Amino acid sequence: MTKNSKYSINDMIFNLQKKGRATFSNDEVKKQFPNRTIRAIELALNRLIVQQKIVPVQRGFYAIIPPEYASWMMVPPAMYLDNLMNHLKRPYYLALLNAAEFYGAAHQRSQQYFVITILPSLRDTNKRNVKINFISTRKKIPQNWLKSFKTQNGYVQVSKPELTAVDLITFQKEIGGLNRACTVLSELMEVVKFGKLDQTFFNYVPMASVQRLGYLLENELEQVKQAEILYSKAKTHGCKFQKTPLKNNKPTTDCEINSKWKVVINEYIETDDL
Repeated sequence: MTKNSKYSINDMIFNLQKKGRATFSNDEVKKQFPNRTIRAIELALNRLIVQQKIVPVQRGFYAIIPPEYASWMMVPPAMYLDNLMNHLKRPYYLALLNAAEFYGAAHQRSQQYFVITILPSLRDTNKRNVKINFISTRKKIPQNWLKSFKTQNGYVQVSKPELTAVDLITFQKEIGGLNRACTVLSELMEVVKFGKLDQTFFNYVPMASVQRLGYLLENELEQVKQAEILYSKAKTHGCKFQKTPLKNNKPTTDCEINSKWKVVINEYIETDDL
């Protein structure tokens, strides 16, 4: 704590910015200003929020708004996500459409952010029209299938193209359905290398998603070679295919079954939009 009695929370934030920091917590403020009451700290932070200098992104955790984002009154989550998840002591990765953007495979920037972490579940946040959707999994996140990208204030963990491809199928509902997933997959395949798949990959992803992805690549997206590599890797690692519908929660009566991928074809894919 500084000995200067005029030193303010605003000064603290300014100094953090000079050091390249993009975030801070309530605990840091209390440590810097031990003689201030909790109420006084809350009032000071609220004033800074109103002045659009900071934005609360999680209970007790704030992002500092850089000058270039002041007119937007927000901060892109990729700039503070790593700090936030470290603060929460949670493993994570940026996923789905947001991950696809990092590989040039999204037609337009998503207005929502999808973050995969572990249980217990985290509540979604919606601050200044920036929504973060937290998706929780029971399985340990395989770090070898994540890639670290540099951001303005640090780094962010992003799913590699291969994991992104399967996640787009697993969480198709969250992104708008199978047609949307196929639209992104058609471009993502340019950087996907299924030949690198290992046991940690197949232990993590749902086998039904692998089957659906393989079927779509081979029969809808004209990616026969990619589908063959995926199929070969799945069999090499002892994966067992069981009959699964292409679209969950949709009738399968009298639907054709693809014998290779054991997928019940109960959904029509609008390939004209790809």
